[in-house]
Amino acid sequence: MRLTEEEVLAEVREVGIVRLRLWVERGWVVPNRDLSGPTFDELDVARIRLVCQLCDELAVEEDSLPVVLSLVDQLYAARRDLRALARAVLQEPEEVRSRIHQNYRAALEP
Repeated sequence: MRLTEEEVLAEVREVGIVRLRLWVERGWVVPNRDLSGPTFDELDVARIRLVCQLCDELAVEEDSLPVVLSLVDQLYAARRDLRALARAVLQEPEEVRSRIHQNYRAALEP
């Protein structure tokens, strides 16, 4: 589902057009662009909501926001990678999965 700026503004009432365009300009939200202008997908809308929360509810300073967003992006990337690794491990025979589990547990010990 692709949304226009107007549709995003209707869905995320906490953000106005000036603020949204500023966030796009700063690269905090990166919509697709076509001949009719920017279009936003579900992940873009979720990120807009996140930026609203960080700014409005948690009072994160605008100077700090790029660092916070970068850390959030890194966290999501690590979670995605771990899910992919878990799916790959599940494809292995039980003997291999058991050995991986044992090695994992051993690696957790101090």
